[in-house]
Amino acid sequence: MAVALIVAAGFGERLRAGRPKALVELAGRPLVQWSLDVLAAVPAIGQIVVALPPADPVLPRGVHGPAGTLAVAGGKVRSESVSLALAAAGPGDPVVIHDAARPLLTGELVEATLRAVAAEGVDGAVAAAPVTDTIKRARADGVVEATVERSTLWAVQTPQVFRREALERALDVAPAVLAEATDDAWLIERAGGTVVVVAAPRENLKVTTPIDLTVAEALLRRRWRA
Repeated sequence: MAVALIVAAGFGERLRAGRPKALVELAGRPLVQWSLDVLAAVPAIGQIVVALPPADPVLPRGVHGPAGTLAVAGGKVRSESVSLALAAAGPGDPVVIHDAARPLLTGELVEATLRAVAAEGVDGAVAAAPVTDTIKRARADGVVEATVERSTLWAVQTPQVFRREALERALDVAPAVLAEATDDAWLIERAGGTVVVVAAPRENLKVTTPIDLTVAEALLRRRWRA
């Protein structure tokens, strides 16, 4: 059985909510609850661990998961939170990592990444959307240096799924390296592992600013009506 780790330790300063981002209300429920419910419904997942802000590592009232769900104190940086959550998890392989800030997760996307990581020679599979915008590389002063070929570019999302041994090995690095990582796949790649992308819908957005919260609520309500 797989284990799932939800990264929910960020405070979300850009959201300007005055509370941890994962606990901000979205369509009548805490943001993190949307991901909990989806992961709990995936048959291949046997346990969920939620990494919460270090100051209050307890699932608050109104947030609930299936039996065996654990809450742990997260770290100062994202990959430290992943490491702490993984250390608290029981046996299970592979490991599904998802950001609480992506509430439009679907079970179909989780299962697609699980299938991808099961392929021979694959250490990790990440949800990602093809880049559709024209991409420019510019200097610090704003002058464009080049237009980047976008046909091979992907905007990475979560869930990200890894073979447990590969993830544990990739996380066993100095704190300074963990602080550099913007996603866990980079750590796998750095350790020489093979990561594949799994096509994901662009609506699997990350809630970062107030406008993202508005868009996410509209998309969730449209999903209810479908």
